[in-house]
Amino acid sequence: MFICCPRYAGATIGSGRTGPGQLARRGLNVVLISRDLSKLKHEAKEIERLYGKSTRVIQVDFTGGLEIYETIEAGLKDLEIGVLVNNVGQKYAPHLCKLLDCDDVAKKLQDIINCNMMSVAQMTRILLPRMVSRGKGIIINISSLADRKPYPYLAVYAATKAFVRSFSVAVGTEYRSKGVIVQTVSPFLVETNMTYPLKKGLLMVSAEDFARQALDTLGLTSETPGCLSHAVQDFLLTMLLPSWFFFSPWGYPLLERCNVVGFFSERT
Repeated sequence: MFICCPRYAGATIGSGRTGPGQLARRGLNVVLISRDLSKLKHEAKEIERLYGKSTRVIQVDFTGGLEIYETIEAGLKDLEIGVLVNNVGQKYAPHLCKLLDCDDVAKKLQDIINCNMMSVAQMTRILLPRMVSRGKGIIINISSLADRKPYPYLAVYAATKAFVRSFSVAVGTEYRSKGVIVQTVSPFLVETNMTYPLKKGLLMVSAEDFARQALDTLGLTSETPGCLSHAVQDFLLTMLLPSWFFFSPWGYPLLERCNVVGFFSERT
């Protein structure tokens, strides 16, 4: 049995102890999909060394169009995939910015929509029929705490994550009776390239700790922040910054000065 892990190379951790490694530790072989072949091979070797599980790598760039999914389907053709982890995502700028302030807006919009949204829908389309035919399967879609409401300075990113959450809940409801579990994981701060230079601390958990805790919630809930720390932060943020204040004439200037939305990055 294999786990399939699509991911965006810009945020690849390259450690067998993070998400795919945690599942390999629990007995699954691993397929890693990303655009950076050297990082894919390095992580695959780490997983094999640490856990003795079989690995396979598929090189594609998830900012591409429908053509990349032909490559993926061919690479997965002979494998029994029991778990799909959609772990791809990107922002249109490394820093927080208004929509028109990023470089080459048209290309960035296409890239982020293809990477954050189409990847989730297409990977589900490829592997869901196999799960339904077997009467069992797990799909884990990594979203973000930004999927709850619109976020200025992360307008498109937050909108794509709202799609991920909505899509996951709907598909999970449709195929629950077929034995397929669909879970949405909406984390706060996780220590990855996307959150650099922030370091592990009170508000941020390491990628390894987060992956382990998030997997422990599987089968218990269809939607989760992934760990206790993020659940507490989600509650406090909702209490301290309710939506009505967030977009009010008083709240937005505060947001602009403090860059509060900088906290809404997830492991991708």
